[in-house]
Amino acid sequence: MRIVALTGAGISAESGVPTFRDADGLWEGHRVEDVATPEAFERQPDVVHRFYDARRAALASVEPNAAHLALARLEEAWGDDLLVVTQNIDDLHERAGSSRVLHLHGELRSALCRACAGRHAWEGDLVGGPPCPSCGSRGLRPDVVWFGEVPYEMDRVFGALDSADLFVSIGTSGAVYPAAGFVLAARAYGARTLELNLVPSEGSHHFHEARHGPAGELVPEWVDEVLG
Repeated sequence: MRIVALTGAGISAESGVPTFRDADGLWEGHRVEDVATPEAFERQPDVVHRFYDARRAALASVEPNAAHLALARLEEAWGDDLLVVTQNIDDLHERAGSSRVLHLHGELRSALCRACAGRHAWEGDLVGGPPCPSCGSRGLRPDVVWFGEVPYEMDRVFGALDSADLFVSIGTSGAVYPAAGFVLAARAYGARTLELNLVPSEGSHHFHEARHGPAGELVPEWVDEVLG
């Protein structure tokens, strides 16, 4: 059985990943959407860098939870027949032990050079314009997909959905496209579909089955069922 698992913010929230929004929806006086667009980066690169530098630094204070660990355990048994597709830009899946992970929206611990298109593992700050390790230019940006940009790895995702027997959506709102449409694509390709989410998502009615509760409880229980 080939499985594609889509994960969203709900799985990382249980690890305590900060939202970086105040009660009024702002970050340092800016709407979060205004520090997550190419236009914002052109206008105020240091503000955008500070936002992502803070998020990158915050990863040191969080750990994978039971849901991440369960998916890693499933990969250990399932191998290439499991693919995790995540909307999250943290590295909690990898730190839990998963290796077959596609990051639709990029990764916090990666920098992208606008001059040479090189990608580099990155732990420190980007504010101030450090040089690209490949070409020396000072055009590094967070290697994340901003509003208005095309998510990464879409061809691989749809190729995996085409051959999947089961599509599982974990901790996603069902409101952000194109990921919100994966369940319909999976069904069209003939896969069974399962939602594991804290509450019904906006697309919950599209799934063959839906289970609701914390990912840290539901995912290990489901993995135990799969592994028998």
